[in-house]
Amino acid sequence: MMLYMLDTNIASHVIKGDIPEVRKRLIAVPVHSVMISAVTQAELFYGLAKRSFPKGLSLRVHEFMLRVRVLDWDRDAAFAYSQLRVICERSGVTLSPLDYMIAAHARSSGAVLVTRDKVFSRVPDGLAVEEW
Repeated sequence: MMLYMLDTNIASHVIKGDIPEVRKRLIAVPVHSVMISAVTQAELFYGLAKRSFPKGLSLRVHEFMLRVRVLDWDRDAAFAYSQLRVICERSGVTLSPLDYMIAAHARSSGAVLVTRDKVFSRVPDGLAVEEW
């Protein structure tokens, strides 16, 4: 079974419902194959806090969290992070610290990273990426 880890930007588009093709792709995959990293969960909560927890958006984020599996950051993800960051640095690929963590988490969980962020396609050494 193919696993899909939604990057923060895709999760945001799912929550906002602003890109029809993202919704269409999400509906086309089994719900149990979709997950987010705990890092993405933290970024979504940060976005709410930064906006002082607006009621409507907070409700939509809460409903999203009820429907998606959140993978805890674990030792495998931490080890994958160390490897991925070294490989990227040696190749001249720079990601933000949280993007390194999300990419490593997708890699360690055997998931395809679903994103609309082109930077992930530059990650060397086999990170599976799909743009929705």
